[in-house]
Amino acid sequence: MTEKLAGVAHESGTFTIGGDLEVHRLGFGAMRLCGENVWGPPPDREEAHRVLRRALDLGIDFLDTADSYGPYVDEELIAEALHPYPDSLVVATKGGLVRPRPEAWDPKGTPEHLREACEGSLERLRVERIDLYQLHALDPEVPPEDQFGTLKELQEEGKIRHVGLSNVEVGDIRKAREILDVVTVQNRYNLQDRSSEAVVDYCTENDIGFIPWFPLATGDLAEDPVLSRIGKRRDSTAAQVALAWLLARSPVMLPIPGTSSVEHLEENAAAAALELEEDDLRELDSRFGVTVGGGTR
Repeated sequence: MTEKLAGVAHESGTFTIGGDLEVHRLGFGAMRLCGENVWGPPPDREEAHRVLRRALDLGIDFLDTADSYGPYVDEELIAEALHPYPDSLVVATKGGLVRPRPEAWDPKGTPEHLREACEGSLERLRVERIDLYQLHALDPEVPPEDQFGTLKELQEEGKIRHVGLSNVEVGDIRKAREILDVVTVQNRYNLQDRSSEAVVDYCTENDIGFIPWFPLATGDLAEDPVLSRIGKRRDSTAAQVALAWLLARSPVMLPIPGTSSVEHLEENAAAAALELEEDDLRELDSRFGVTVGGGTR
């Protein structure tokens, strides 16, 4: 890929988070920059920095991370590579999961922990206010109103600009909106896994950004024969077709494909320029049972 890709993410269109943070709809998920199993530092720290800097060259202005990635490593990498941040860059992070060991992702949503997590992210990202702070998962041991209320307090104190949720159902979003303004939701969603279809529809109806994690099904979709056939027809790759479908699925969709490779980053970003046609959508409907803008059949 060449420098002709500079700014290509702009072709994905824009979405305004919370009414005042306009971002291009194809972002970058930084999770894969950490070591194996999202644990510890990357094998090549400078290469991780290079990926982050190249993301900005490609026009990506929305980065997603979490304090549990590493843990803590991912936020540190972003600050090392990009601070001081361009005014146009939105860095979103998450709190509410702890990693006592590599295989553990344990919810911890006590008010005390959420405050500590937010303060830690502020320090590691080297900012006075986090653009978008997302509750990584609801803690079933803590009343939801206590978790939402703590985020509301942090927002009122000026430590958080906007609040998002992750790994939630429609009922959780409705309950949270009784307490605070929810501007994004981040759930697992891709052509293969559409268990969050109702959440996508709810977010679309309410102008809430939807951030699909694992948008490429951990790379499985890049090997799908139907996607490969469509990609060949459109001079694109299967992964680019999968990302283009997400962008077409809803105007509030904000895919954040992640990678630790500049080459794969460039391939993913180029999906912003791919517009699927009716015959492509018919094939995807036949293969996956999907419709653009209308959920499933």
